[in-house]
Amino acid sequence: MDVSRRRFLGARVPGPAPFRPPWSLAEAAFLDRCSRCDDCIKACPTGLLLRGAGGYPEADFSAAACTFCGDCSRACASGAIGRDTAQSPWSFGVVIGEGCLAAQNVECRVCGEVCDPAAIRFRPRLGGVPLPEVDLAACTGCGACIAPCPVVAVTRKAQPSALEQS
Repeated sequence: MDVSRRRFLGARVPGPAPFRPPWSLAEAAFLDRCSRCDDCIKACPTGLLLRGAGGYPEADFSAAACTFCGDCSRACASGAIGRDTAQSPWSFGVVIGEGCLAAQNVECRVCGEVCDPAAIRFRPRLGGVPLPEVDLAACTGCGACIAPCPVVAVTRKAQPSALEQS
């Protein structure tokens, strides 16, 4: 069998870029600059950063959140991770899916309780438990609401950044 044909037919469509450390350069520039030294991973106090595909650091919100302490950027000698606090650390939105317990009429407010900036609020409704609403303007992108969700209904959805749009 022709190996190139197998590769063509079995090729995977590239998905969205993984979530890099906060204030990382745009994906192409990040991949070019990052030396894969793991210094940022070692410096992360919450364990949010893990070694991902190709050895590059990725933010894994399944068990940790970001405190925006800046330790990863201070540890990064290559400049792949900056720390421009005037910029948003990530371009994403938090989405609460239909699997949310509140949508199933089960009282649960875990995501709102762990949200320090109070970006997740619960709007009362007649005949059911309050439903969560995300205020994207107030959301810091820390990811604290993702891991504690008992039904994995809180996810991150990448948004096009201002740099990619221009």
